[in-house]
Amino acid sequence: MNEHRLRISYASLMEYGSAWELQKELVQGIDRGEQPEQLILLQHPPTYTIGSQNHPEHLLLDSVQLQEQGIALFEIDRGGDITYHGPGQLVGYPLLKLGEQGRVDLHGYLRTLEAVIIDYLASHGIVGSRKPEYTGVWVGDEKICAIGVKFNKSKHRRGFITSHGFAFNISAGIARQGFQGIVPCGITEYGVTSLEECVGRVMEVEEVAQSIIPYFLQHFPFDSEAMSSWNEL
Repeated sequence: MNEHRLRISYASLMEYGSAWELQKELVQGIDRGEQPEQLILLQHPPTYTIGSQNHPEHLLLDSVQLQEQGIALFEIDRGGDITYHGPGQLVGYPLLKLGEQGRVDLHGYLRTLEAVIIDYLASHGIVGSRKPEYTGVWVGDEKICAIGVKFNKSKHRRGFITSHGFAFNISAGIARQGFQGIVPCGITEYGVTSLEECVGRVMEVEEVAQSIIPYFLQHFPFDSEAMSSWNEL
């Protein structure tokens, strides 16, 4: 009997480049069958990432301003446009196998990630929603969670292994910090919000990370008896 295992890890702060390299290593290990599937939850230092849509004009700061503000910049291999990561934001990197049993629904995977966040928000009495033209989760006309992924073609099995994932704004200050230096996801007509602004109280990122796991497992079922415990990266 094959165990459908998931390893869940958390890091209070990890430099973006290190997390990106870790994802690449783990994707290869999962593909070779040397690693279980993973859910990495963490926070990053202030960082802008530009995805495959590649619109550098949506970055409103020059290199001097980036250095003065201590914000790193990475052009990366996920889908989507530019976004911001920083302390006070919960970033989730699910590294999951898709399509081993047949047809791969890539759009369905994105919708499922959105559903995890929407269900979590509902537990706090917040109505999260989708906008048909954009990926991510919204509260009214403000984005609370950005989603951008990569589907890595497997070399040793059928289908794909996912990387990158979601960026869920938790702290109220994050919406007023790094997002002011970009056109978030290239969207000019809508704003950005956070969990704290929606619930009206302080939320600890690690607490949110732990409490979101049951919602993830509702939509991505794994063998509970084969699931690794919470691991500190």
